[in-house]
Amino acid sequence: MSQADQPFEHRPVMVDEIVALLGPVPAGSIVDATVGGGGHSRAILRAHPHLRIIGLDRDADAITAAGKALAPFGDRVSLHRTRFDELGGVLDDEGIPTISGALFDLGVSSPQFDRVDRGFSYRGEAPLDMRMDQRDGRTAANVINELSVTELADLLAANGEGRFAGRIARAIVRDRPITTTTQLAEVVRDAIPAPARRTGGHPAKRTFQALRIEVNSELEVLPVALDAAMERLVEGGRIAVLSYHSGEDRIVKERFLAAADAPCTCPPRMPCGCGAAERRTFRLPHRGARKPSAIEVESNPRSESARLRTIEKLAKP
Repeated sequence: MSQADQPFEHRPVMVDEIVALLGPVPAGSIVDATVGGGGHSRAILRAHPHLRIIGLDRDADAITAAGKALAPFGDRVSLHRTRFDELGGVLDDEGIPTISGALFDLGVSSPQFDRVDRGFSYRGEAPLDMRMDQRDGRTAANVINELSVTELADLLAANGEGRFAGRIARAIVRDRPITTTTQLAEVVRDAIPAPARRTGGHPAKRTFQALRIEVNSELEVLPVALDAAMERLVEGGRIAVLSYHSGEDRIVKERFLAAADAPCTCPPRMPCGCGAAERRTFRLPHRGARKPSAIEVESNPRSESARLRTIEKLAKP
């Protein structure tokens, strides 16, 4: 079987927690903004007959796989190949003014990572691609070979490379053109001092992650999509976000805290008379980020970095 013919199979992370969080929402539509192979959506539809799914994904293979996985649910499912910051337009086209909830499962899916020819992984030889939507023109090779040393260093530093960002950027520019995943992995490995290569996994891991985020504008489209989903949310509706990268999680945390924050100015231990309670339109069902259980991490190691945050729209007083 060729890689192009391999099934798009992705094991959903924290699926039981997601299903439980979306159970109490009012009847209506849930936007699965990263539908992937349809694992989360299938579990939601099975558990909650009062909900339907509007599934979005940039990846054509994901849309095909989700269509097959969710076909038994008939007209309770509508799939669209698009970026999730376009969810408002999709809902307008479907005549859906409000939603009961939304799910964002961020990052790269297992099939995208495991398909070596997609160029997401440093574990095999492939063109430097990394596009989630292969209709897009800009690839990881474009980023690597066109940015200046300073731009590359800033990009890598912003995504966790820290003190080695400059060294890696200079090595990349020195060895350009770089066109394959293995070539880039070797350049990055050789740029990092040997003692630092002995811990923290593959030395090119953070560089590849930074490039994927840049190619797909992941940090730029996320706040737009979160704001659009919160604007459409009905009273009692909830949004759940699974993130796997500190930059993504920071955006989600700041967006949710800002939406749920209406500080009370009354003296401590006194009844609120400043109107803060009436001004709040969102609440956080649980403070902080929830993590996968030890049992799930053991059976699915890729879930270890997952962080789940949720926000709920309050009923008006």
